[in-house]
Amino acid sequence: MTAESYAELERRFARMSKVGGALGMLHWDQSVIMPAGGAEARGEQLATLRLIAHEMQTDPAVGDLLAAAEAADRLDPWQAANLRLMRRRYDHATAVPGRLVEALSRAVTRCETVWRTARADSDFPTLLPHLREVLDLTREAAVAKGERLGLAPYDALLDEFDPGRPAARIDAVFADLESWLPDLLSRILDRQGPPPLPTEGRFPVAAQRALGERMMRTLGFDFDRGRLDVSLHPFSGGVPDDSRITTRYDEDDYASALMGVLHETGHALYEQGLPKEWRYQPVGQDGGMAVHESQSLIVEMQACRSREFAGFVAPLLREAFGVDGEAWTPDNLYRANIRVAPGFIRVDADEVTYPAHIILRYRLEQALIGGSLDLADLPEAWGEGMETLLGIRPPDDRRGCLQDIHWPDGAWGYFPSYTLGAMGAAQLFEAAQAAHPGLREAIGRGDFAPLVGWLREHVHARASFDGSADALLEHATGRPLDPASFRRHLERRYLG
Repeated sequence: MTAESYAELERRFARMSKVGGALGMLHWDQSVIMPAGGAEARGEQLATLRLIAHEMQTDPAVGDLLAAAEAADRLDPWQAANLRLMRRRYDHATAVPGRLVEALSRAVTRCETVWRTARADSDFPTLLPHLREVLDLTREAAVAKGERLGLAPYDALLDEFDPGRPAARIDAVFADLESWLPDLLSRILDRQGPPPLPTEGRFPVAAQRALGERMMRTLGFDFDRGRLDVSLHPFSGGVPDDSRITTRYDEDDYASALMGVLHETGHALYEQGLPKEWRYQPVGQDGGMAVHESQSLIVEMQACRSREFAGFVAPLLREAFGVDGEAWTPDNLYRANIRVAPGFIRVDADEVTYPAHIILRYRLEQALIGGSLDLADLPEAWGEGMETLLGIRPPDDRRGCLQDIHWPDGAWGYFPSYTLGAMGAAQLFEAAQAAHPGLREAIGRGDFAPLVGWLREHVHARASFDGSADALLEHATGRPLDPASFRRHLERRYLG
């Protein structure tokens, strides 16, 4: 009955995946188009649906089917990988009782709603009790998962976002990064020269949106299976055949929205490129957030902040906004796109200082989950950390510990994925260039087919088959995550 057990598991996990996709879309609605007064009602709906989804995942019959299917000897490699991932998801789910799933869902909805106002008002004390509730419940879930999976609590949270990469592995990678990044940053700041000419003007939202959509199409985004909207915080969500991107617009600054769109399009291209034949199975879904971030950053940082891309986009910017002059030359735009300057806001940070923002959040959330830092002391710890890592201290909490949605939204353990993804993007881009020596020239013509085609074959089509980001990188590039690729990229771009 083992083959039949596996087939029944596929049917069950397909149903779970569809429910999970619907929950994701409801959460997207809440973040983008829900009126503030509807948050409590939507929160109740989400909590109830998440409990139902949890009950589906933890049905004892699933455990029996898993045990039977694991005795099978006739599974092909993709089925075997799928079964391993089914087991992992079942173990994660059954570790947490339903009442905790429901309570955490409600707490996250309340906290995220309060965060939106608290962030705008730079009012951490108002957020504090709501964020404490989320933290306490997250810590309870982390302990439960850690006990079931044989992991430390924080490692159990990391495993939800980046499977197979515990804190000890991240500590080693970040230690390597910290051993050379401060000196590199100092050399870059000494060498980069006068600032580029400012790209000043009024950039109407309609024109920015039209340009963003044009760039999405250029990259290969399928608008028959996705859309672009506005939110407080740029993100990509949805499901492969209903992919949602959001950005935020400032009519005095076109670059922030455009780069946000390019970044999120990288995420969406990955989702749209996942194998259709495994659409609703664990093995057919993304390989974790570090892989996901590598796909957004290979588009934004590796390709779209390159000198070649500046040459391609310069005439499009002049056409879109009716601007001209030296500020809008490819060279000036390129220098603006790679200008290095320590700043307070993570999403606006350049790629050289960005890792410091992530290392700070990584250390703080470890301390908060472990209990060595009290949440009430977070603003002061944040300021001290920024001063140590970047030599600057935020003047208020809006530009400090309130700037990110992740902790209010319950995403503890997510932050390391950003810098791990940046390193992975550099490594993948090296491999793509080796396979396509004319890759940069193609980007200069607005032809992203060589890059996206290589990613489709070596990353997107692999989905979760390899089981971890390191295994996927080894398949695509010949080695697991190697900070040396990131270092070579930064040295070539900023000191070459």
